[in-house]
Amino acid sequence: MSDKSVPMYQHIIDDMKLRIKNGEFELDKPIPNQIDLAKMYNTSEITSRRALAELANEGIIFRIRGKGSFIKDEESEQTGQSAIRTVYFVYNDLSVDALNRRYWSDMLDTMKETCDENGVNFYLWASGSGDHYTLPDDPNGAFVLVTSQFNSDQPYLEAWKNEGRRIVTVQFYYPHLSIPYVIADNLTGGFLATHHLLSLGHKRTGIILTGKSMLDLNQEFSLRLQGYRLALQQHKIPFDSELVCVMDGSNESIDMGYDGFKQLYQRTDNPPTAIFVTSDLKAMGALKAAQDAGLSVPDDISLVGYDDLRISSFTYPHLTTINQNTSQIGRRAIEILLNELPENPNVLVKDEIVPKLIVRGTTRTVKQ
Repeated sequence: MSDKSVPMYQHIIDDMKLRIKNGEFELDKPIPNQIDLAKMYNTSEITSRRALAELANEGIIFRIRGKGSFIKDEESEQTGQSAIRTVYFVYNDLSVDALNRRYWSDMLDTMKETCDENGVNFYLWASGSGDHYTLPDDPNGAFVLVTSQFNSDQPYLEAWKNEGRRIVTVQFYYPHLSIPYVIADNLTGGFLATHHLLSLGHKRTGIILTGKSMLDLNQEFSLRLQGYRLALQQHKIPFDSELVCVMDGSNESIDMGYDGFKQLYQRTDNPPTAIFVTSDLKAMGALKAAQDAGLSVPDDISLVGYDDLRISSFTYPHLTTINQNTSQIGRRAIEILLNELPENPNVLVKDEIVPKLIVRGTTRTVKQ
């Protein structure tokens, strides 16, 4: 007869621990979910969900979205590595305003959600300023690092890896260091944006990038340019350097898009009928420049942006754009830290998340 002074969720916890100890569940197969547990113990799903959450908090199980809850084995304890209790999102060159933008806020939301599902704490950590970085001295910590495109990060990354820190990088990556990473697939994103315009019949499709020159672009814009060129090749349209405009700037801005549109449109006697603008901020500037030039979007010219900023669904016309699916980047980064770090430090674990085309009002079939 059960002790009525003990909450029902605790009875489930105690019984599940005993079942796990007796080997009733296989490590590579999910244990009963909250619906199944509610039926097994003749209780509510709220109670069974509480029991699963407490088992995760104690580090007995871990959860993978879409797959279920699994028993955490004792392998890490046998190797002397402490269990992960806290994940830190580590950054050094992002402002609070930047973290509130969709790219990062969607990522942070799902990182926190995935940590909560696995009974792990989640915090932001500003690593320092300039080229001096620090990590929390936490033996139970793991780290999602936002690294810059510059090589000054590498000595710190190498040192942290040699210290045995559990690290995943997002946005930028260093495959030669064998540090796990999760990134947006910018090549596919560039391809999807350009393919959309070409499939609408646009033969003269331009692109506005950010960088010093076409040969001096960061990883993201270089890959978007590759996607643009791949789409042209698949549609058997020759690459034309006159349709490429590279704007120099430290941060994306509306002004860069405005000036880039004017340069691109005035550069040739045969102007583009469509432009892939590689950020939404630049795309908003290009939209304003087109309107100031007396052009109708999308009747006279089609525009595709990149990033799917929240404001992009309110522009006139509403902006067709690429959503980078950063919520999935966040989830995969945490899953790799908690469950997929390799025992061999020279084995590279990576994931590239495919972005999504969001079709709105700034694109249409080319006029014949």
